[in-house]
Amino acid sequence: MEDLILLGGLFAVAFVAATILPAQSEAALVGLLILGKQAPALLVIVATVGNVLGSVSNWLLGRWIERYRHRRWFPVSNQALDRATGWYRRWGRWSLLFSWAPLGGDALTVAAGILREPLWSFLFLVTAAKAARYVAIAFVTTSVV
Repeated sequence: MEDLILLGGLFAVAFVAATILPAQSEAALVGLLILGKQAPALLVIVATVGNVLGSVSNWLLGRWIERYRHRRWFPVSNQALDRATGWYRRWGRWSLLFSWAPLGGDALTVAAGILREPLWSFLFLVTAAKAARYVAIAFVTTSVV
């Protein structure tokens, strides 16, 4: 039961970290890797799935509520969204390979929704980017510990 709670917690933190809310999924992953109760591959998969689904929520946010972007309550600042949209227009869907980045990655996933990136290519690129980040973190952590 404890393992399920820890995995559920990692999933939740990874999900929230990919949204516009602040969270540190990397720290949760490293902590669980150091704890050593679960296989590193399982932890990477759980973190990746949670983080990708959080990014899908951003994509949906961009897809459906862009018309509200100038409202005070809109979760991404106009400046961040304009910068991300500019990157997205310049580099196209390949900019989603930077969706893992702490600064601007979330805005890129919102911009992808606004600019109507197809879900299949969004999922492929975001999953590749986020999985690569978690694999790198797991590799470094397990090599050091």
